[in-house]
Amino acid sequence: MIAIPATTVANLRDLGSTPLPGGRTVRTGLVFRAGQLDRMDASADPAVAALGVRTIVDLRTAAERADHPDRVPAGARLLIADALADKISASGAPAAAQLKHVLADPALAEKHLGGGRAQTLFADTYRSLVSSGSARAAYRTLLTELAADDAGPLLFHCTAGKDRTGWGASVVLALLGADEATIEREYLSVNPAVRQAFAPLVEGFVAQGGDPEIALAVIGVVPAYLAAALDQVATEYGSMEKYVREGLGVPDDAVARLRGRLIA
Repeated sequence: MIAIPATTVANLRDLGSTPLPGGRTVRTGLVFRAGQLDRMDASADPAVAALGVRTIVDLRTAAERADHPDRVPAGARLLIADALADKISASGAPAAAQLKHVLADPALAEKHLGGGRAQTLFADTYRSLVSSGSARAAYRTLLTELAADDAGPLLFHCTAGKDRTGWGASVVLALLGADEATIEREYLSVNPAVRQAFAPLVEGFVAQGGDPEIALAVIGVVPAYLAAALDQVATEYGSMEKYVREGLGVPDDAVARLRGRLIA
């Protein structure tokens, strides 16, 4: 995977060049992942302009979109695919969808996230990314668009570009045949960029007496979060192939087209 040093898009990465079995790789320039796009400016950012993004899949909630609307390059399509809609309807917005709010009040964070609760809540959120109806619809949209012949370069994102986006990248790479170690390595590779982006927020949180362990659990990603989603796939479907076919409703011919487009 290639980190792209853009100035107006946080945590922007090309899944291209990720190694696959048999000496193959993911084709570059076709599928990108990122954080929120409220500052995206292709006219002022050569790195962004060079991507030629044609399709954007926004995995964020309605509240996140209202607070920080995407700036879409001219000629690109924006598709809304709210992966957490059902989770919010059932129990309110999880920490993954309100990072800045969670770290604004150390006492509130300790009450709701201290004592290992942050890790438990994030693992639960990851399980919902596999099992909830809104998440299945969101990732079906992502895979279907990636399989379309006219999709062009596609960028998918959430707010930080680590949880909802991280699971989407993991599913794509698994379908392309990447092994577990490669998928986990790619999943964890966003940590430096995410922690840098949220460093002022974390520093302010700790300065007010916040627990650094809570901040790290909320801001970063850890293997246990990804493992929770993979375990949910295994429990409900038995394999990633069946999850995509039966859970997401993506037909085999679309998966074949996706592989044909993205495997170099």
